[in-house]
Amino acid sequence: MVLEIQEKIIFEEVRKILQEARNKVYKATNNAMVEAYWNIGRIIVEKQSGNEKAEYGIALLKNLSKEMTKEFGKGFTVANLKNMRQFYLTFPKSYALRSELSWTHYRLLMRIENENARNFYIEETIKSNWSTRQLERQITTLFYERILSSKNKEKVFQEIYKLEPKKIDLKI
Repeated sequence: MVLEIQEKIIFEEVRKILQEARNKVYKATNNAMVEAYWNIGRIIVEKQSGNEKAEYGIALLKNLSKEMTKEFGKGFTVANLKNMRQFYLTFPKSYALRSELSWTHYRLLMRIENENARNFYIEETIKSNWSTRQLERQITTLFYERILSSKNKEKVFQEIYKLEPKKIDLKI
């Protein structure tokens, strides 16, 4: 009996170590990929000289998509390359990128034209540890606009947190 309890304790300790290691790997990989996508966007913008509608720009994206897919597999469609380009244009300072956000978070945030709203969602996502699904829900339901127009801002926040509890650990 005592041995079983000790083994369970050891198992839980080992399990926790492995979960923490996986979370670290996930975060490091995510940060590296977000940085890579930002740099790909930067190169595309520089090569297109800001002329995304130009015939050369369209051909560049098609050719780049074809070559990248051949070498690195899926994920480099013309649409994704356009997203990377837009990522760089929306967040032109790489040092401002937040390590807590995934590529999917950034793809959602790029759709928000109002910079104040975008910054609000960035800060709230980090503070509240929102998943991409939670962030999308808040954007879709105009959380920022509801906060601005509300006389009782705390009530709106409490309503959100009742519906969207914090997610503490990352599952892989």
